[in-house]
Amino acid sequence: MPGSSESRYIRLEVINGNNLRLPSYRFPAGIYLSINVDSRRRWRSSISVLSSDESVTWGNTVTLSSYASPALSVEIRASYEADRILGSGEIIGKLQISWDELFDHGDEPFNLSFPPVRGVHPSLTLKAAFVHSCDDQDGALSDSLVDCKIARDTDAGHAQFVEYVTSENISHLNAAVEHFQLVLDQCPVSHPDHATALTNLAWAHLIGYIRNDLQDIDATISLFRDALALRPQRHPDHSLSLYNLTEALTWRHTKKDTAADIREAAQLYHELLPLCPEGTYLHSIATGANGVDYMISGCNDLPIDASDQGIHLRRVVLELCPLGHQLRPAALDKLAQAVEARFDQHGSIDDLDTSIQLGREAVFLCPEGHADRDTYLNNLAVSLVSRFIHQGKPNDLDEAISLHEEALRLRPIGHKYRESSLGNLGGTFISRFNKRGDIDDITRAISLYREALTLCPPGHPCRDTTLNNLALALKFRYSKLDVSEDLNEAIDLYHECLRLQQHDHPQRHVTLRNLSSVLCSRFTHTQENEDVEEAIALCQESLAALSSLHPGRYFSYMRLQKAYSSRYEILHDPADLSLAIENFRLASGHPTHGFPNRIRTALSWVDEAEDHQHDSALEAYQVCLELFDSHVMTRSSIISRREAATAFRGAQSLSVDAASCAIHWNNLRHAVELVEQGRGQQWSLASRLRTPVEDLESANPKLAHNYLELSQLVSNVAQSSATITDRAAADRAATEYRRLTRWWEAVIAEIRGLRAFSRFLLPPLYEDLQAAARQGPVIILIASQYSCNAIIVPTLGDPHHVPLPSVTLADLKILKDRFTRAIRHASRMNPTELRTDLIVLSRIIWDEIMLPIVNVLEHVLKLKRRSRIWLCPTAAFTSIPLHAANPFQTKADRSGKEPCLEDLYICSYTPTLSALVRSRQLMKKRVAPSFVAIGQGQPGGGKGKVLLAVDSELELVHKLVPATANRTTISGDSATRAGALEALQGNTWVHLACHGKQDPAQPYNSHFVMKDEHLTLLDIMERNIPHAEFAFLSACHTAVGDEETPDEVIHLAAGLQFSGFKSVVGTLWEVDDAVAKHVVKAFYTNMFEDLKDGGAMDCTKAAWALNRATHAVKTKVPLEQRMVFIHIGV
Repeated sequence: MPGSSESRYIRLEVINGNNLRLPSYRFPAGIYLSINVDSRRRWRSSISVLSSDESVTWGNTVTLSSYASPALSVEIRASYEADRILGSGEIIGKLQISWDELFDHGDEPFNLSFPPVRGVHPSLTLKAAFVHSCDDQDGALSDSLVDCKIARDTDAGHAQFVEYVTSENISHLNAAVEHFQLVLDQCPVSHPDHATALTNLAWAHLIGYIRNDLQDIDATISLFRDALALRPQRHPDHSLSLYNLTEALTWRHTKKDTAADIREAAQLYHELLPLCPEGTYLHSIATGANGVDYMISGCNDLPIDASDQGIHLRRVVLELCPLGHQLRPAALDKLAQAVEARFDQHGSIDDLDTSIQLGREAVFLCPEGHADRDTYLNNLAVSLVSRFIHQGKPNDLDEAISLHEEALRLRPIGHKYRESSLGNLGGTFISRFNKRGDIDDITRAISLYREALTLCPPGHPCRDTTLNNLALALKFRYSKLDVSEDLNEAIDLYHECLRLQQHDHPQRHVTLRNLSSVLCSRFTHTQENEDVEEAIALCQESLAALSSLHPGRYFSYMRLQKAYSSRYEILHDPADLSLAIENFRLASGHPTHGFPNRIRTALSWVDEAEDHQHDSALEAYQVCLELFDSHVMTRSSIISRREAATAFRGAQSLSVDAASCAIHWNNLRHAVELVEQGRGQQWSLASRLRTPVEDLESANPKLAHNYLELSQLVSNVAQSSATITDRAAADRAATEYRRLTRWWEAVIAEIRGLRAFSRFLLPPLYEDLQAAARQGPVIILIASQYSCNAIIVPTLGDPHHVPLPSVTLADLKILKDRFTRAIRHASRMNPTELRTDLIVLSRIIWDEIMLPIVNVLEHVLKLKRRSRIWLCPTAAFTSIPLHAANPFQTKADRSGKEPCLEDLYICSYTPTLSALVRSRQLMKKRVAPSFVAIGQGQPGGGKGKVLLAVDSELELVHKLVPATANRTTISGDSATRAGALEALQGNTWVHLACHGKQDPAQPYNSHFVMKDEHLTLLDIMERNIPHAEFAFLSACHTAVGDEETPDEVIHLAAGLQFSGFKSVVGTLWEVDDAVAKHVVKAFYTNMFEDLKDGGAMDCTKAAWALNRATHAVKTKVPLEQRMVFIHIGV
C-alpha cells in the first residue's frame, strides 16, 4: 500500500444510490450522502432528486485525509427541503467503513450495502483512488457540524416519527409531535424555516389521522396551506408543498367524502403535474393509482355541475388524463354531461356541439368489449337527440337511434340500466315519428316504454320518468290515430306521475305541461270546460317553476297557446285568441330555445293569424323570416343551408305568402321588402360575405379591414365544410364556423354603430330596393296560396299593385305541367310544324298574367315601347316562360299582328332585386375586356351525347367577337374543369357551349359537362370574380331552379351572376345545338354592331341583342328554341 498511515489521501467519487426507501414512507425533496470524518468534520453531497425507480445519481467527488480517524461514518439521508435544510433529515442507512476497505477495491467502482429498509437493502456505488498529499484535502469538508437546538429538535422529531411508523406505538407519535411543535415555536412566521417547521408538524398529524390515532384533520390541512403560502411559484419546495396539501385533502375526502376537497385536489394536481419531470419519484407517485388517478375517480363520482366552475373542474380533470390514460373516456363523458347540462339551462348550441365532440371521443376510446361502452353510447345518443331538437339535423336522429340500439343490445334483460336504455330509445323513436309521421316508430316507442315500466314497479326511483314517457307516446299515437283509449290512459299515467313528484322535483314542470296537453286534447274532443281550465292552470304552474331564460319555458308557452286556441275554437272569446297569439309570440321569441322549434311555432302563428284574419299576421311573417335567416346562417356549408331551408313544411312559400298578406293589408312597400327578404336566401347569406365596402373603407379603414378579413374566414370555412363527410370533423367545422360568425357579427354590430351605416347588411328597405328599377321597372310576380298578384316597382315613387284574380296557385302548377309536356312534344316535331300547344299556352300567359301588367305599364306608368323591364317571378311563376307571353292574334283592323311582350319591351329577368342592385354596383369597376369561348362537344363516356355543332359554334363566336377583346378559345381536351374555372376567373366575357345538367335532388351539383370532371354550381359559387361582365350559356337547363325551393333560384346562371357576372344569357330547358348557333350568330352580330364605329363592348346591351336575335331567327329556329333563351341581370 503506498504511503504511510499518516499520509494517506483518498479521492472518493460518489456515483449513485439504489433501493432508497424511507422508513417513514414520507416523500422527500431529495437524497444526500453524509460522510463523517471525525466528531467535528463531515462532508455532505449535493441533494439529488429521487427517481421513479428509487435511485439517485450524484457524481460528486471529495478528497479525504485519514490522519484524524481510523474509519469513516457513511450515512444516506432524506431531505424534506430542496434548498435550505433544517436539521439533518431522515436516516435511510448508516455504515462504518475503514480506510483499508476503501483501498481494497483499487480503481474500480464498488457497492456498499446498508441494512434493509421496508424489505430492500439500500446501496451506494462508490469509487476510491489514491492521490498525492499536495491535493487540497479539506476544501470540501465542513469546518464543523451544525449543532443548534432547532436542528436537534427537528432531528429528534424525525427519529421519533420513524419509530412511530415502524412500531405503531402512539407514544412515539406524541413525542414526534412534541419535538416538531417545539421547533415551530422557535420559528415564528418571519423565520426562514417556518414553512419547514409547519410541514414537519403537519405530516406527523396527517399520518396519525390516517392511522386513526389523531382526529384533527382540519388543523393539519391549515398547516399545509400555510406552508404552501410561504412557498410560492418558483420556490424550490413549491411542488412538494402542493403534493403535501393534495395528500391531506385526498385523505379527508376518503374519510369524510367531502366534495370540496376532491375538487380542490384536482386544481392542485393540475398545477402540480407540469412541475413533476417524468422519471422522478414525485411524478410516479403523483400520477399513480393513489395520486391523480384516485382524484380523477373521485371527481368522476361527483354530481354533474353545469356551472362555469363545475365545467372548469371537468376540463382540469380531462387535462390530467392524456391520450392513453385509462380514465380518459370517463373524464370525457363527465365533461360532456356537464357541458350538455349547461346547454339544457341556457341553450347555447356551442355547448351541445362540444358535448357531442367529447362523447364521440369517449365512444371511440371504448371499442366493442369495453365495460363502459354502453354508457358512452347512450350519452352520445342523448346529446345527438338534443341537437336534433335544437337544430333539426336528420342525420343526428338516425345516428342517435343506431347508438341507442347498440347500447340496448349491450344491456340485456337483468342489466341494471336496461330500463334507461329502453326509455331513451323510445324517446328517439318519438322524435323520428314527429319528424316523419311513421306509425311504426310510435308503436315501437310504446312497446319499449311498456317494457321499461315493468322494470320500474311502485317505489322505483325512475317510475315517474317512465310513466311520463309512456304517456307522451300514447298522446302522440292518439294525435295520429284518434283512439280515445290512448288519450285517457295518458291522462291517468300523467296524474300518477304528478303524485310521485314533489313540488321541488326538477322535472315536475315537464309533467305539468304534458298533462296540460292531453287535457287540452280531451277538451277538444269532449268540450268539457273543466279540462281546459285545468290545462291552463297546469301550464301557468309550470311557467312559475322556471327561470325567465330556461329553455323549457318554450314548451310551456306552446301548451298554453294550445289551451287558449282550443277554448277559442269552442267559445269564440276574442280574449282567448289574443292570449293564444301572445303565447305564440313568447314561444317563437324565446332566446334559449333552438331555431327549428321556434320556426315551426312562428309558422303555426302565421296559420292561426291567417285563418282568423288576425292583425298579427304580418308580425308573424316577419318573425318567421328573421328566425329562418338566423337558423340558416348557423349552418356552416352551402349544402346544409339548403337542407335547413327545405326542412319545414310551408316554409317554401313563406316569402310570397308574407307579400300576399302585406298586399291584403294594403302595405305594398312592405310587400316588396318581405318578398325580397324571404327569397334567394342562399344568395343573400353568401353575398353578405362579399359586400363591397368602399364607403366603409373611407369612413373607418380599420373596421373595414376587420370585416373583410372575417368575411373571408367565414366564407372559407363554409366552403370547406361542404366537402366534409366525417361527422366528428363536420361537428368541429360547425363549431369553428359559429365561433368565426360570432366575431363577424360583432364587427357588423360595431359598423352599425357608425352614423351612416346603421342598416349595414340588414334586409333592404323599399328605398334601397328601388335602385333595381333605375333603368326600367321591375315586375315582381307573387304566387301565393292566398292570392296571385304582381307588384311593379317603378323608377320613382310607390309600387303599383296589379291583381291577377283569374290566376290561382293551382292554375300555375297546371300551366307549368302543360308547358313541360308541350316542350317535350315540340322537341320531337319537324322544325317547320306549327307549335299549336305552345301558342295556346303563350296566349294564356298573355291574357291572364302579362296583359294586366302591360296595361299598367302603358297607361299608368306611361312606359315607352322598347323600354327595358325586369321580371322577378316567384314560386310557381319561376317555371313559366313569362317573356314568351304572346296574344298570337291579328289586330282588329287586320293591319298586322297584335304585339307580344317582347315586341313591346326588352325583357330581362332577375332572381331578386338585390342581385340586380349588386350587379349595378359592381359595374363601377370595369377593366379591359377579354373574351373566352369554352366548348366541350365530346365529354367522354357516360357524360352525354356528342354535340356535333359545338366546334362550329366556337368558330362562329371567334369570328364575331372583335379582335380587340383579347379573345381565346378552349375546347376538346383542354376544356377540363380546372381549365374552365381558370378561364372564368381570367376573363371578363365568357361563352360556354356544352351539356348543362340541372340536378333536381341537389341543385348545387348542377353542372356544365367538361372533359374530365363536372364544373358544378358549387365550383362557380366559390369563385369571386368582381370584374366579370357577361356570360352566354349555350347549354341546357342553365336558368331553371329546383322544384323544392323555387324561390331560392338555385341554378347555373344565378351562380355565375353571384360570382360576379353582371349580365348572363341562360336557358330554361334543353337546347338543340344544331339550331342554337343561329341564335348565337344573331346575338353576337347585334351585340357588337357598334364596335365598327369605335364603340366599346357593353354587357348592358345583352338583353337588347337577345331580343333582336330571337326576332331575326323566326324563320330558321322553331318557337321553343327561341323561347328557351332568357337574359338575366343588367
